[in-house]
Amino acid sequence: MGSTQATAVQGTGCQYLAGATDTPATRSPNQQLLPLTATVNQDNHLEIGGCDVVDLVRKFGSPLYILDEETLRSACRQYRDAFARYYPGESQVLYASKAWNCLAVCAIVASEGLGIDVVSGGELYTALQVGVSPSKLYLHGNNKSREELQLAVESGCTIVVDNWHELKTLVAIAQAQPIDDPAGFTPPSSERPTRIMLRLTPGIECHTHDYIRTGSIDSKFGFGLDQLDEVFQFISQQSSVSCIGLHAHIGSQIFELEPHHDLAAVMVQWLSKAIQYGLPIQELDIGGGLGIRYTESDDPPSIDAWVKVVSESITAACKSQNVPLPKLLSEPGRSLIGSACVTAYTVGGQKLIPGVRTYVSVDGGMSDNPRPITYQSVYRAVVANRMSAPLTETVTIAGKHCESGDIVIKESNLPATHPDDLLVVMATGAYNYSMASNYNRIARPAAVLVRDGEANIILQRETYQDLIRQDRLPERLQSL
Repeated sequence: MGSTQATAVQGTGCQYLAGATDTPATRSPNQQLLPLTATVNQDNHLEIGGCDVVDLVRKFGSPLYILDEETLRSACRQYRDAFARYYPGESQVLYASKAWNCLAVCAIVASEGLGIDVVSGGELYTALQVGVSPSKLYLHGNNKSREELQLAVESGCTIVVDNWHELKTLVAIAQAQPIDDPAGFTPPSSERPTRIMLRLTPGIECHTHDYIRTGSIDSKFGFGLDQLDEVFQFISQQSSVSCIGLHAHIGSQIFELEPHHDLAAVMVQWLSKAIQYGLPIQELDIGGGLGIRYTESDDPPSIDAWVKVVSESITAACKSQNVPLPKLLSEPGRSLIGSACVTAYTVGGQKLIPGVRTYVSVDGGMSDNPRPITYQSVYRAVVANRMSAPLTETVTIAGKHCESGDIVIKESNLPATHPDDLLVVMATGAYNYSMASNYNRIARPAAVLVRDGEANIILQRETYQDLIRQDRLPERLQSL
């Protein structure tokens, strides 16, 4: 619908703020559209972490990722404290850093006592650089390179083994890895057992996008349940690896709780089987997948509710199978950081197509947020410099890339917009920067961390020089 045809939409941008009757500590961040610290100041501007978004863009430019430290820390604490409350055994929350892996984010989650789930050598290297203990690092992935496995073995992190090829490659690497003797003597035959977990495919369906459904039988991830007896038998004969646990992950952006209850029964059944093979199983990792609120109609369970179901389901399954409680691991990613960040854009021109729609263009798009074009993801936005202005138009927010599908939001309820307005898209902390690209040779945005009125750059804005840094021009072309 074009803006000239749209009837007035009820409300203002202020409707997206969290309720004022509770405190940030009691709100589940994954149920909020804006960060927990979001307010509107006396200038009618959106503030996050005590920082005026208009001032942030003036100082750091746009597009700009704005990460609220309080919201991220609150989510970490809610997961950590809920497991302590509901699970009678030991637990460890791991941040699924593929959602957003950078030095600052790794440092924040580690300071809250969380471990980190990494899925590449680059993510592992980043976490190691901020001093995360290898005992709290878990390497995932369905096709880890030999170099990545070597780095993982040398660093001492736990490796989540995905398939036969990887298992056999890892055993060969681990067999050649010596123990460093404190006295400086390394016996030629000594070995350092490498901690591993096995990823299994439990065959559990959940209602989410096909691309982010990972627990069904038809998945590229993990050993099928029909392979596990053979895998257990093989591992029981290896002295260079120590299988300490089992892992499964059924998908992402999940609003249902029942699949996690089903997952517990499957995992504990195979935990019991692994123990029969003499494997030193101590840990169960039930993955993550809790969804967040991207639109008003989204209604995900709270962090507390999710942890309660997972904890009680594992406890009941262990009692039923008569096995001791394992150390329980979980891997939230999106629900930790998704709602903690927003992206600020500057509005450019408009295109009115009478009777069809109005396009409002911004200075970013699919290179800083590829989720709409990849997953058909839906977002909400506000005009940050006029938060209380009435929502009078329904427009399409278009990105600047040379691609017809570069649409940030197809139907966005906004006030009448003008060039240089600041448009803030909410809940962009997960899979925005981490999936960003240089499509059209557009430089990736800066990111700032805000807290108590202070803003710090955590990712520098790329320059044109950065874009050509890895380019190489053959000598025969240099005279052109």
